[in-house]
Amino acid sequence: MSDIGSGDEGISSQKYHGQGMDAGGNNFDSGQQPQEQELATKMLQIQSKRFYLDVKQNRRGRFIKVAEIGADGRRSQIFLAMSTAAEFRDHLSSFSDFYSSLGPPNPDNVPDDGKLKSEMMLKDNRRYYLDLKENSRGRFLRVSQTITRGGPRSQVALPAQGMIEFRDALTDLLDDFGTDDGGYVPPPLTHHRSTPCTTAQHYYAPSIISYITTTST
Repeated sequence: MSDIGSGDEGISSQKYHGQGMDAGGNNFDSGQQPQEQELATKMLQIQSKRFYLDVKQNRRGRFIKVAEIGADGRRSQIFLAMSTAAEFRDHLSSFSDFYSSLGPPNPDNVPDDGKLKSEMMLKDNRRYYLDLKENSRGRFLRVSQTITRGGPRSQVALPAQGMIEFRDALTDLLDDFGTDDGGYVPPPLTHHRSTPCTTAQHYYAPSIISYITTTST
């Protein structure tokens, strides 16, 4: 996954009601109880990337899956307990305020590691590293998820100018579904290889699906 920089965006949104689906994106018969149910989805288009925020529920509780799909179709994802998503939402506000206080990018005044601001979140045996970074393509927020005792790391990279739109979308989901984890245990992390995303047609029922598009000006 390549990190991308920032660009000026405007935002528009559209909502509609649809149908439930299982974890693999497949339809399920209403007479059968799925192991994992999708309750709501928001999609954001930020520069050349799409981000999907999916509220899911299984027998252990609710959580949010954040998936990033690049312009080449490659996909990365992280998982957040509802309480962790609320903490992340608050960090997005502080990162956005810090970003707004920065002057124009200066290639001669960038830290060696490119990091401008960093925070860390801890949930059970998971660590989440939030790094506002700068490279030749611009500024972006990298969110990495890993297990405390080592293991594979999964990450997404959000263009810095999309942080407010992402925070607002996350806030809408938390307002609708709350911040209670309900005994949530996150899915196991596996070594994730970015793979092209194929096009498929899905049918959704009583979920809420929101589409938010952010375009460059």
